[in-house]
Amino acid sequence: MTIITLVRHGETDWNRDRRVQGSTDIPLNDTGRAQALVAAASLRVALPADVPVVVAASDLVRARETAEIIAADLGVDAPELYPDLRERGYGEAEGVDLAEYTRRWGDWTTAVIPGAEPWPDVRARALRGLRTVVQDARRATAPADAALVIVSHGALIRELIRHASGGELPPEGERLANGSAHEMLYERDRLRLLSYAGAVA
Repeated sequence: MTIITLVRHGETDWNRDRRVQGSTDIPLNDTGRAQALVAAASLRVALPADVPVVVAASDLVRARETAEIIAADLGVDAPELYPDLRERGYGEAEGVDLAEYTRRWGDWTTAVIPGAEPWPDVRARALRGLRTVVQDARRATAPADAALVIVSHGALIRELIRHASGGELPPEGERLANGSAHEMLYERDRLRLLSYAGAVA
């Protein structure tokens, strides 16, 4: 049994400007670095004091830097990086602002974007990555259970939340806030949502 806290990376300039990032490798801005410190402070309170903490992240710079800030603040090892935890690739939509996105492809939830990674593939990749991270963390801390903090991206975390909640969360039209944290239980390759931080419109 492993408790996982999924954290969305801090803000980037493209987040601020409401541009689609996807697999484009955009760094944090100063607001994003501050959000990572706030997330770390919350984790210090929430994580059990008697359990080793392992931090992991997507290998994209915005997630990696967020995870590095969190790990340093918690006084634990630097994060291991996993390409399977990357954001969805959005194909032709990457770099496009939301107004142009809507004009070209329509509603966010139903848009068919040339070159974008299909949603079922995103979920399968996310679950595969999660399984690998959990296995690595368990090996690293055995025989003790680990508290696992994973820094990833909005669309990938949404797919894991949908999977764990049977599609009930998050509601359509909400996006996960930068720096938000969502807790799950991973047991025998099953995922259960324990807490949902809510989202921003």
